[in-house]
Amino acid sequence: MPNVTDLWRHPIKGVGREQLQSVALEVGKTMPWDRHWAIAHVDAKVDPENPVWARCMNFARAARGYRLMAVSSHLDEGAGTITLKHPDLETITVNPDNVADAKALVEWVTEISNPDRSLPAQVFKAPDRGMTDSSTATLSINTKASLEALSKATGTVLDQRRFRGNIWVDGFNAWEEFSWIGHHIRIGEAEFEIIDPIERCMATTVNPDTGISDCATLATLQSNWGHKDFGVFGVITKVGKITLGDTIEVL
Repeated sequence: MPNVTDLWRHPIKGVGREQLQSVALEVGKTMPWDRHWAIAHVDAKVDPENPVWARCMNFARAARGYRLMAVSSHLDEGAGTITLKHPDLETITVNPDNVADAKALVEWVTEISNPDRSLPAQVFKAPDRGMTDSSTATLSINTKASLEALSKATGTVLDQRRFRGNIWVDGFNAWEEFSWIGHHIRIGEAEFEIIDPIERCMATTVNPDTGISDCATLATLQSNWGHKDFGVFGVITKVGKITLGDTIEVL
């Protein structure tokens, strides 16, 4: 039976990720704490006095600086602090809402940013939603079968962390998730409307252990399947909890 194999959240957009055992979801929201913060670069078109959702091009992310892909994180929800690790840096624990900590965070991220691109400038967040790539509050859902198909086509065992997804499921055929678009699915207690495929960027070419671009994922998707899509966006339509091992049903 199709089931949930992995759950991920990314408290700082483009900088770190952590696995979860379960998550409680609310209607019309993003995953709790997912993309809760983002790091705007010096040329970002964002207004700290009017913080609203903004496009990914305004923020530090692995598509702009490959070394960022190698960051891992752990969020302490109670303390509001996040611990970040990178193979080339000292581990740091900060509260991004604290002015001094935010400055330290920006400096830490700058150390592993691409010096030829706009550098990190400030911590940014929007009220009441994560800074996901879609203007609609969504979660990303990915299938293990599609990952295996792309791995086979590239000749590389691809780590799911390349795709920075929220929910990974098994028990479906490769690319079957695209047939869910326009339909609803149930995962555990929660339900989703599947609205769009996810067009992927250069971040997926980057090894999450090394921060080095080492696999032509986008070219392989285009040459084999005629697109650069991987996974789908879902909007939460029914509140509920999802736990590893929960089943999935297309409604």
